[in-house]
Order: sequence, then structure tokens, then C-alpha cells
Amino acid sequence: MIDDTDRRLLSAIQTDAQLTAQELGERLNLSASQAGRRRQRLEQSGIVTGARAVVSPEGTGLQVQAFVQVQMATHEPEKVRAFTRIVKTRPQIVSAWTLTGEADYLLRVYCTDLAALHQLIHEVILPIPAVARVQSQIVMDQLKQDAPLPI
Repeated sequence: MIDDTDRRLLSAIQTDAQLTAQELGERLNLSASQAGRRRQRLEQSGIVTGARAVVSPEGTGLQVQAFVQVQMATHEPEKVRAFTRIVKTRPQIVSAWTLTGEADYLLRVYCTDLAALHQLIHEVILPIPAVARVQSQIVMDQLKQDAPLPI
């Protein structure tokens, strides 16, 4: 169970995961040790699962972001496992969701250029026997950056 103070703490660390216990305490009107204990409890309970740096895709040469919808030809467990194994191991695929509706999966991918996206789709994803159809949408602009959870 989380209370209002936990919610404020979670909001603060979603914005800046590097806040010290002292800084958190000042923001939450708690002592540094109380803020640190609350953070530790949220980590141990699995509510806070890690902290990451936000890296600019463009700054690392990843010029193309796309969403790739995948429709499966079969849902045979062994064939689906082959697909999920590839999804989990390809670094260009940064997140993946299972969906309801026409597409079975939605993949978010980052590639260096259109040729790399083409290669990922046509030489990696489409040859998987369980895959029936792939549809991609290239991101032209991201109007809103990935935001903290609305706690």
C-alpha cells in the first residue's frame, strides 16, 4: 500500500532518478533517513524496479524510430517462442507489447536509417515462420516524450 508521501516520492524520482535521500527529504518535508527508507521500501516491494539514464537516440546515430505491427500466422507455442526469442534479443527492438485486435504484437524500434529498418523487417522479422504480416509506421515527430506514470 502506498500513501500520498510515497506518491510524491515516486513522482519526484520518475523525473530525476538521481535525487539523493537528502534532496528527496527536502522535497517531501522528511528527514533524509526517512526519505531513504521509503525509497528503499518501494524498491524492495518491486514498485520501483530500477533507474535509467535518458539517452538521445539522435545523439547515438539512431535516426529512425518506428512502430511495427506484427500479425501472426500461427499461435503454436514453439513457433511463437522463436518469434519472442528474436524480439527479446534484437537491440533495435526497444519494447514490445501483445495486443488485442488485428495485430498480435506492437514493436517499438530504433534504427540508424531506413535501410537498417528495411533489413530488420525483411531479413529478421518476416522470415520467422510464425509471422504472417508486418506493417510499419515511421515516426515523423514525437509530440510528447515518454512521460512519468500519472501517480
